[in-house]
Amino acid sequence: MRFFSKKNNEKRSFNLSTADTEIMRMLGIEIDGVSANKAKEATFYTCLRILSDTVSKLPLKLYQETSNGTDKADNHYLYNKLKLRPNKNMSSSDFWKMVEYQRNYYGHSVVVIETAPNGQVKGLHPLDMAKVQIWIDDKAVIGKDSAIWYVYQGTNAEYKFRSDEVLHFKGMTRDGIQGMAIKDYLATTIENLQYGSDYTNKYFKGGLSAKGILQYTGDIKEEGANALKARFEKMATGMDNVGKILPVPVGFSFQTLNTTMADAQFFENMNLTIRQITSAFGIKQHQVNDLSGAKFNNVQQQNEEFYRDTLQSILTMYEQELTYKLLTEKEVNAGMFFQFNVDSILRTDLKTRYEAYNLGISGGFLTPNEVRAKEDMPRVEGADQLMANGSMQPVTKLGMAYEQPTKNEPLKGGE
Repeated sequence: MRFFSKKNNEKRSFNLSTADTEIMRMLGIEIDGVSANKAKEATFYTCLRILSDTVSKLPLKLYQETSNGTDKADNHYLYNKLKLRPNKNMSSSDFWKMVEYQRNYYGHSVVVIETAPNGQVKGLHPLDMAKVQIWIDDKAVIGKDSAIWYVYQGTNAEYKFRSDEVLHFKGMTRDGIQGMAIKDYLATTIENLQYGSDYTNKYFKGGLSAKGILQYTGDIKEEGANALKARFEKMATGMDNVGKILPVPVGFSFQTLNTTMADAQFFENMNLTIRQITSAFGIKQHQVNDLSGAKFNNVQQQNEEFYRDTLQSILTMYEQELTYKLLTEKEVNAGMFFQFNVDSILRTDLKTRYEAYNLGISGGFLTPNEVRAKEDMPRVEGADQLMANGSMQPVTKLGMAYEQPTKNEPLKGGE
């Protein structure tokens, strides 16, 4: 872990204009992207929660490929560290929730690899991406060994990390180095949906009352008109006045002005915007409680599509970065790799699973103990043997049992 001290920092002068995003943010003005207030839109945060919760609940395992197949490398010191507690302050679930949240919200997430004097990984510490900058040193100004540096602005110091000292998890990326935040290319969509939510809130707070024109035959001063307007709003708006009769004095008439939500196709437009946001995240409609296109027999299929279309790419990115940065070259060459266990997502109903297990055991490629392990059941003695139907035989020998021997040939099998 490296940092810049104040005396070692080179002082640089730079100009900021009112068009600069950073100075506008410091002043509390958002000129592009999605402000913190707009980012609180319900659908946007629901998608963040779904992806964060999904990744955090998947067990991460360390495996090793051998001549006898693939086995869990549970004797490696990293196995339990990543399975239980990547650092002393976070459980594995909390760690992956934060990493996946930042990866989606900021476009990427950076985790510092803390190493012990013997070179082993001591801990993994996610950085606050709001304080991280990525420097591409393509002219070798900082150092000769690495062209990419990660600079973290701490409270009292500035820390600099080489690319091999961090885990860098990206979302959508243009150049393979910096990630692209979903909120940046959904700015207008999220803003429109929030405006719709604000309209709905005000509509209900107003007692579902429509705006209108209060007509009066005659002349009235501005002060009197404002007082009359306030009096009518007090009588006509608010939840306490819903369903009540509005008394209109002699000489006045009231005519509604705006259309209803149904006339403006408000809910249809809201649903369209929600679908745009969920599609950007790769979230299926049934996951945000939109069951309009779901049926009882295809929800399982939609879960499989969610894994195949959305989650598989994310998990592959995590697994490749972890394997490359945390394992030594010798361990990688020995066939060791990290992999998330996705059985909890792809697991079908009990009847279907048991039918598949029966086919695996009778087909001779699954042992009963392997099946019991998949169902989190204890091993039993004598259940490690592969079994198969005894009547099965090679295709080339089919019908040999029914062949008649020649006169000079003895019967087979002592017949």
